[in-house]
Amino acid sequence: MVVCGDDGLAHRLAAELRGVYGEQVTLVVPPNERTARPPVVGRARSASAALFDRVVSAAVGRGGTGSAHTAPATSTGGGGNGGDGARVLEAFEVTEAVLAEAGVERAAALALVFDDDETNIRAALTARRLNPRLRLVLRLYNRRLGQHIEELLDQAAALAAGNGEGGSDASTTVLSDADTAAPALAATAVAGTSKVVQTEGLLLRAVERPSAGSGLCTLALLSPPGADPEGGGEQEPRLLPDDDEVRQAAGRAAVVLEQVSSAGGGESAAPGRGGVPPLASLFSRRLRWSLAGATACVVALAVALWVVTPGIHPLRAFYYTLLDLFAIDDPAIGAPLGRQILQLLSGLVGLLLLPVLLAAVLEALGTFRTASALRKPPRGLGGHVVLLGLGKIGTRVLTRLRELNIPVVCVESDPEARGLATARRLRVPVVFGDVTQEGVLESAKIHRAYALLAVTSADTTNLEAVLYARSVRPDLRVVLRLYDDDFATAVYRTLRAAYPHALTRSRSVTHLAAPAFAGAMLGRQVLGAIAVERRVLLFAAVDVAGHPQLEGRTVRDAFRAGSWRVLALEGRTDTAPDHVLSKDDRVVVAATRRGLAELR
Repeated sequence: MVVCGDDGLAHRLAAELRGVYGEQVTLVVPPNERTARPPVVGRARSASAALFDRVVSAAVGRGGTGSAHTAPATSTGGGGNGGDGARVLEAFEVTEAVLAEAGVERAAALALVFDDDETNIRAALTARRLNPRLRLVLRLYNRRLGQHIEELLDQAAALAAGNGEGGSDASTTVLSDADTAAPALAATAVAGTSKVVQTEGLLLRAVERPSAGSGLCTLALLSPPGADPEGGGEQEPRLLPDDDEVRQAAGRAAVVLEQVSSAGGGESAAPGRGGVPPLASLFSRRLRWSLAGATACVVALAVALWVVTPGIHPLRAFYYTLLDLFAIDDPAIGAPLGRQILQLLSGLVGLLLLPVLLAAVLEALGTFRTASALRKPPRGLGGHVVLLGLGKIGTRVLTRLRELNIPVVCVESDPEARGLATARRLRVPVVFGDVTQEGVLESAKIHRAYALLAVTSADTTNLEAVLYARSVRPDLRVVLRLYDDDFATAVYRTLRAAYPHALTRSRSVTHLAAPAFAGAMLGRQVLGAIAVERRVLLFAAVDVAGHPQLEGRTVRDAFRAGSWRVLALEGRTDTAPDHVLSKDDRVVVAATRRGLAELR
């Protein structure tokens, strides 16, 4: 396996492949990644045990080539590596020479996880030419471009296969770490939010419940109240428990599979997604009430005129009322007293209606004029989610929250941030300013917010914002994005101990996304991931053929506690527990990282 990247995802992915799947990995990184510490994967956290040893090349030329040496890897409890060495190749650019030196021509799979889409596309085109049989996994943020690139590279592999050069294993998978992590981050911030995993024909919904045993099946048991999820033993969360564990888990919250349905319906769209703003957004609430009151007065005057004037048609009564409102010169001289009084009242209401109509026109013009501008948080806003950061991750989280119809206020310091266009399109209020400065979070109405999501790219900024928000609201629900796993664990424990009655969650985007990339490199279609406190539960599509753990067994017997569980057959919403799995079936499984490795 060859992994090329320039940030934490590359190191996390290489560690995942080595520590969980026991694969031989060559890691290609820029020279300035020399000081980056590879993350620890698995339960082994000994300081003396390294997941893999890095030997840095003595010199790297600016021509784009580098050198690497193989060092014996240290065996850890996180997974066997068979004594194979791990290579680290450093290069300024991923050129054809660098890919050749990394062994792409002999590799089974290549992951290109640079933060820049163009770099990944350029390297993918070169790699496909070097090895048409190569399984490619690309990290692209642009979804539409990713679909076109995937089709292009698969077509190139198919043509090479027709010439006898390609192979059946050649495939291209385009993934986005932002798309993988955003649903988990959004669901963590909002209690009771469904965690949705979508396949080609099914929609699986999982939800957090206060007690186990409900729903179709229990996917995970959460830590007992007040327990440390990192404490081990009975205190840590249990993924894919068996029936006995579920029965004994009285009083423990759980993540349960709530529903398996057809994917045709999709998710409910957020309001205001179109180019034309909704009618209600053109006028303020106070003005709408004023217009409603004036309309009610007109109707009442028309009804009164119809009552006091015998023989008049209701429509003519309404017409006379409008004439009086608009001051049409037709005084009711010689008319009955009731008619004269109503004419005077109608003229008075007409005078009152003029400023209301003028205000409506001015406000509508102002709304259209500022439709392309960012909104400010309205007065009286409460129960919303404050989202810090509108980069790649923040933009996807914002979209997910609005799909769930959850009110959001964004905080961003960069006026050129990627997600500002999305916030403008969704008409989401945005506060500009450095979140570490006093008064910025107050402008986002943090004292009345339901939750805070800190997903900027700087760990210290996220931590500082969370600590300040907790000083304002000790019971505030907070979710912060941290890269370093050890640092995230320490922060999580400290905040949990300092604020035992408030929900605290720390999430690593690379920790959530790496299993999907690793599964794609191994030919697995990882459909999604659910964060269960500090652990990850994966959903994957698996062909039953060639898996003795599945083939010929019933759905009930194919379940292995703590490893995997068959949830559904693709295309079928009702899978009976006694259904016997045949080699032609394709199933959706929930699995731990270890369980998915065992299903290879």
